[in-house]
Amino acid sequence: MAPRTKISLPQARRIALAAQGFHEARPDDASLRHVKRHLQRAHLLQIDSVNVLVRAHYMPLFSRLGSYDRDLLETIAYHPKKRETFEYWGHEASLISLDLHPHFRWRMARAARGEGTYGGLARFGKEKRAFIEQVRREIETRGPIGAGELSIGGKSQGAWWGWSDGKRALEWLFWAGEVTTATRRGFERLYDLPERVLPSDVLNTPTPDENEAQRELLRRSIRALGIASERCLRDYFRLSPQDAKARIPELVEAGDLVPVTVEGWSGPVYLDRQAKMPRRVEARALVSPFDPIVWERTRTERLFDFHYRIEIYTPAEKREFGYYCLPFVLGEKIVARVDLKADRVKGNLIVHSIHPEASVTPDEIAPALGDELRLMAEWLGLGSITAPKAWRKRLEL
Repeated sequence: MAPRTKISLPQARRIALAAQGFHEARPDDASLRHVKRHLQRAHLLQIDSVNVLVRAHYMPLFSRLGSYDRDLLETIAYHPKKRETFEYWGHEASLISLDLHPHFRWRMARAARGEGTYGGLARFGKEKRAFIEQVRREIETRGPIGAGELSIGGKSQGAWWGWSDGKRALEWLFWAGEVTTATRRGFERLYDLPERVLPSDVLNTPTPDENEAQRELLRRSIRALGIASERCLRDYFRLSPQDAKARIPELVEAGDLVPVTVEGWSGPVYLDRQAKMPRRVEARALVSPFDPIVWERTRTERLFDFHYRIEIYTPAEKREFGYYCLPFVLGEKIVARVDLKADRVKGNLIVHSIHPEASVTPDEIAPALGDELRLMAEWLGLGSITAPKAWRKRLEL
């Protein structure tokens, strides 16, 4: 067996950043072509309900493209004739590239059998099958509609995940691929039948067998990551450990995954055989907690020596860095955490706090961070920025 290629930690960082497009200069005027290119590179955009700054699926494009028109993403996400994504469970709820729809049908089939969903929804699917079919028929007759518009939906049972039976039925149907998201009203999902939403050429594409579909998802994962452990690879599209362990050796044998060693990393590590390894990366980006570059927290620690946890669900008195803290990437490193909020009523970008990493000084990062904050405020249509007193002069705000 030939010795494995050794990758230094700086090389691994550059590979990972390049795989996600951070090695490229931002365009002067981001167009639909740039948005599509990112989707082709990342394959999906995670959706999340938190809107303290901006919805999660908009942020990765801003981090890479700068001040782009969010309607461009809406076009490829929901326009009836220009749609290039579908919503499904990819990396959590996600906008996923349409060409991957056939490769998620095995997950839909498992869900229909009561596998692969969380236990409560699986039990509901088995116990309430007649009711679920009634809901499906109502969507067929009336769609696209929201959960609250169902005539037989029932009432929500409390806050957060206290879903009504109608919402549970819709989510079961969504998992099983029997309904999909036609569009969103605000952030509310409007459900309809796939044949009325998705292009016929996508729906008519033959369904690959389960093993090949999983292999393709792992191929896409390594392209999007550049370099990854087994855990990182399966996390990208949330494959189970069992499925990933079965498929990864097959991809190694086929040459799609190249086993390597990385300085300071234990366990198997895999390289994309077509990975870019730039000599340097000059990134400048505030990235969302839901950005692929920081999704898998152990990977973030290995690559950037950056221990990161989102503190949204941490009681206020126990938060260390802030409610919605964004990592700040500068060059090839994550150099700070910035807790941000968009006050849309007052038209103000609020910088609650800035926490530089120990390896940098405030003056080293302030000029670039100030530029990024001004760009973000412009992008969000906010006319002012409020920052802690100790930072205002440094940031030139």
